[in-house]
Amino acid sequence: MKLRLTVIEFVVADMATSLAFYRLLGLDLPDPATVAGEPHVQADLGGGLQIAFDTEETVRSFHPGWTRPEKGTTQSAIAFSAGSPEEVDEAYAAITGAGYEGELEPWDAVWGQRYAVVRDPDGNQVDLFAPLN
Repeated sequence: MKLRLTVIEFVVADMATSLAFYRLLGLDLPDPATVAGEPHVQADLGGGLQIAFDTEETVRSFHPGWTRPEKGTTQSAIAFSAGSPEEVDEAYAAITGAGYEGELEPWDAVWGQRYAVVRDPDGNQVDLFAPLN
């Protein structure tokens, strides 16, 4: 099993405000005015790495129990792509089998990916995914 970091994800309360902030840091992101109200924005960082922003409502649509961490605690996630849906299941089993926390067991997401969520030792969210087709 070989996983590769491909997505850094942030859950945001206000998409336009968050994109404006990261644009100030030099990221090539869509103009905040053009994505107001969008539930998900993703941009290429080069080298096969993407940055993604999801609204809180988007996250709650597939993880109803999700709540925003207290300010000053982690509010982001990183995501690793797998070569197949089966590898998502294998990675989830290996990680949880090693004693790490599994937050969401693998499922076939409506956006066309096999998806699972685990937590690193500090509680940071780590997503695992692969295309379904």
